[in-house]
Amino acid sequence: MFLRKLFLSEICLSHRILVRDKSSWDIVAGVCVERLPVVTPPLNDIQKKFKNMLGTIEIEKSLKSNHEIRKENDKVQAELLKNDSADVDLDIVSKITAQDFEDASKEEFDSFKFANIETEADEKGDKSTHDRSLQRHLVLVTQVKLGNDIKTILPHGVWTEGETLRQTAERTLLEHCGSNIKVKFLSNAPSGFYKYKYPSEVNGKIGAKVFFYYANFESGETDKKSKPNWLTRNELAEVLPEKYNKSVQSFLIEETY
Repeated sequence: MFLRKLFLSEICLSHRILVRDKSSWDIVAGVCVERLPVVTPPLNDIQKKFKNMLGTIEIEKSLKSNHEIRKENDKVQAELLKNDSADVDLDIVSKITAQDFEDASKEEFDSFKFANIETEADEKGDKSTHDRSLQRHLVLVTQVKLGNDIKTILPHGVWTEGETLRQTAERTLLEHCGSNIKVKFLSNAPSGFYKYKYPSEVNGKIGAKVFFYYANFESGETDKKSKPNWLTRNELAEVLPEKYNKSVQSFLIEETY
């Protein structure tokens, strides 16, 4: 119930902003599309310590596995065989032992090689595809025309009468990136906000108020006409304007590696 009320209040607030500011500010919806890591990221020091602690606790509290019990039984049968005991079960002794199985498994494991997580795009330094930096979070940026300049920022578009901000965000993504890319918007309400003034009044507007919507990348490719780039957190800081980047980073999960 609380989340429902919060959601409704955000929608009402967003509506009041649109009504109040439509004459003096451009209302803009920006879309932050993030591709989550495809390969598990490396653990940091705290995560490694926690993992080792859980492993120790699991071993201390665990029961013996079937393989461990089988290995102990093999030792008992081997001792009985040495002593020429009549209690030896020859059918069990003649089968593959637990140690034989363990040695064969180790040999198979030693010959196994993990696939290379460095893709062709990584080797070429190609940032136009999401098939790169598989252990990192990547954010989509495109070239957007702002006045007479072309900037590399998140896809964004100006709100038009009759649209909700969410609809503006969906339309913006379609216009900038085409219909082949599939994403999942995680909310009907914006995740972040950024405001800036125009160098001089443009059509009577003071500036733009940008409401960022967050979406997860699912599949597909972006239209190359917008010259897309998929950037890591550090690469975003190098490309986006400082204050703009700070607003975007405020609602993204911080990477610690």
